[in-house]
Amino acid sequence: MANKTFSQWVPSHDVVALCLAWQSRRAWPLAGLMDFFKMRQGSGESLWPALLRQPLAWLIVLAGSALALEADHSAQMIAWAKANYGAAAAERVQRWQNLSKTSAGLNDLDKLRSVNNFFNQVPSVTDQEHWRKQDYWATPLEMLASNGADCEDFAIAKYFTLRELGVADERLKITYVKARAAAGGQGIAHMVLTYYATPDAEPLVLDNLNGAIKPAHERPDLTPLYSFNARGLWAAKERSLGKWLGPADDINLWKDLMQRMQQLPEQK
Repeated sequence: MANKTFSQWVPSHDVVALCLAWQSRRAWPLAGLMDFFKMRQGSGESLWPALLRQPLAWLIVLAGSALALEADHSAQMIAWAKANYGAAAAERVQRWQNLSKTSAGLNDLDKLRSVNNFFNQVPSVTDQEHWRKQDYWATPLEMLASNGADCEDFAIAKYFTLRELGVADERLKITYVKARAAAGGQGIAHMVLTYYATPDAEPLVLDNLNGAIKPAHERPDLTPLYSFNARGLWAAKERSLGKWLGPADDINLWKDLMQRMQQLPEQK
């Protein structure tokens, strides 16, 4: 195989995408860019010609700063978990971060299995028992640190982790269903994560009540009502994506969750 230059292996638009991805999660990593500016200005060389000649170089500086910022944020999450819930909580958060590294190169189906198995180890508890609230959608960090979750928390944690692993947003839907109870009982409200290989495909169901990932037709106990993700809200069909209803921000609990995802929880 012929040797390739770095710019051939890493197109500049990929580096830009990386920088923008980190910007959406945390503050823009200015430190590395400012260091670059100071270096160029100190040399007496005009800044903009330098940037024009070496666009990939300064983008790599940005990417490196972003990665350093993310490492710092990861350490903060582990420290927060330990301070509020103890060493076991910190270990759970560390294993979650390790999962994001070890599963990144897998295909979508293997990512689904890995993430589903990981989160289904968390004990299932009601919001009233766990948070002393009637309904509370926990962030993945809150879920793992506190070591308890209800169905919404399982679906949300799997959704965000799979997005972090590179699974396309349009393939994932958090789906509100009615789960059929035992014979003679009424259906109960439940939430699962569904995966669509294509927009018209029958979805796969990731569920905390049934650990096996199955196509929708093998889950006759579930009746879909609506589904949503960061892109919007849909009325659900039995085995395919339904009609788009509008932005997911219309769901107050989702809007509140997205705001809390931008920062560490308050100290206990």
